[in-house]
Amino acid sequence: MGAYLLGSIPTAYLIAKWTRGIDIRQYGSGNVGASNILATVSRWWTAPVTIFDLGKGMIAVYLAKLLHLEEYQQVIIGVAAITGHNWPVFLGFSGGRGVLTTAGVLFVMAPWLTLATAAATLLFAPFHQLPLAALLALTAASLSSWFLSGTFGLERSTAITAAFAAVTFIIVIRRLAVRRTELGALTPAGELLVNRLLFDRDIRNREAWVKRTPLKKGMR
Repeated sequence: MGAYLLGSIPTAYLIAKWTRGIDIRQYGSGNVGASNILATVSRWWTAPVTIFDLGKGMIAVYLAKLLHLEEYQQVIIGVAAITGHNWPVFLGFSGGRGVLTTAGVLFVMAPWLTLATAAATLLFAPFHQLPLAALLALTAASLSSWFLSGTFGLERSTAITAAFAAVTFIIVIRRLAVRRTELGALTPAGELLVNRLLFDRDIRNREAWVKRTPLKKGMR
């Protein structure tokens, strides 16, 4: 419960409210996270959000290690922190995608494999395909954590493999299980699912998506 509540602290939402008086879930990607702060608030506020969201996952698992909990218990605690970020009780269970919190959890459990996964994802940054790259990299990490034991100094561990598989599953569920936005109102269901799964948005046009703002009542 403590890990879930820690993960539920909506840093990006609070900063957007304090600095611009907006509900960040109604702007840009709609995510309560650092990338949406960058797109809708200011790059200067991205750093504290990044540090805090990353720290939520790291602290939760690190404390579990200090308490000498078993690896599978550390996985459960890490997943609880990610779940809190994605479905925070403080925001009516409507949060972010948990990418940074996930990175924090995985880094404490398997640092070298996590860094390799992050590096593989960032290779796609110039092409604006980070959501697709993250999904593919996490899927590959889930497999390599088991089949390539010894790589990056990683010992074979069922718990580590379970952790990567669990967070990949959470990311997929979080992308798919959200309300349809106004921009995606006319998108066919099949195309909508593909857009969400691969690109983490309702429409193919990334520029229109990241610059999304709430429609005025008279325009609905």
